[in-house]
Amino acid sequence: MLRAFGQLLRFGREQALSCLFPVVIFAALALTRMIELPLLPRYDWLLILCLLMQVIMVRSGLETRDELKVITLFHLIGLALELFKVHMGSWSYPGEGYSKIFGVPLYSGFMYASVASYLCQAWRRLDVRLVAWPPFPVVTLLAAAIYLNFFTHHYWIDVRWWLCLLVVIVFRRARVNYRVGESRYRMPLVLSFVLIGFFIWIAENIATFFGAWTYPNQTQAWSLVHLGKVSSWLLLVIVSFLIVATLKKVKGEQRAPAESAEPG
Repeated sequence: MLRAFGQLLRFGREQALSCLFPVVIFAALALTRMIELPLLPRYDWLLILCLLMQVIMVRSGLETRDELKVITLFHLIGLALELFKVHMGSWSYPGEGYSKIFGVPLYSGFMYASVASYLCQAWRRLDVRLVAWPPFPVVTLLAAAIYLNFFTHHYWIDVRWWLCLLVVIVFRRARVNYRVGESRYRMPLVLSFVLIGFFIWIAENIATFFGAWTYPNQTQAWSLVHLGKVSSWLLLVIVSFLIVATLKKVKGEQRAPAESAEPG
């Protein structure tokens, strides 16, 4: 029991360190909500704080340059989704800001990037390995279909639940292998998707409470984000994980021949 408790504490510590970027974003949201900073609107201060944190992460070695490339990709993917969703009225950013484009503050992309930051950090800290990973074309098509559905369901039927079923079928044998201390553990990949999606939904409630963005039902007063949003975050987490996993796999395959070519 003592060993199990110790392992749980180690796992929690690594998870907490992996969440450093999201924690800073939440702290910035809380700070700018409680204290009105001078000279610039709130959204602009949030962008500055996010950029500063990103620089610190890279300069301190907490993130590698390869991870920065992944995080930048997610920033762009998230910003494109934000521009579309705000245009469609799914949510809004009612505050003022010089760094707003078509009603979307640029800091919002960092909220998506923070998910990628967590995945990259956890991958490295827990020495994550994938077991029974599906073929690359299947993974690519599934990730593309999930991302496109965030746009197309406004004009066509919402197929998210069919996509969730496809995820279960495609990844039914897949496992994530990770290390805590000297021991390795396995978890069904689909279960890890659900757990991460659920905790992001909790984080979303915290973010909307601090005014990161506003859903239509929160314009008068804050209320709990609908539980159905878990499915949206679950699918977004899957897209994030598939992109990070694919890039890690490609990087690993590129590194293997280079290492084998080195003289003994």
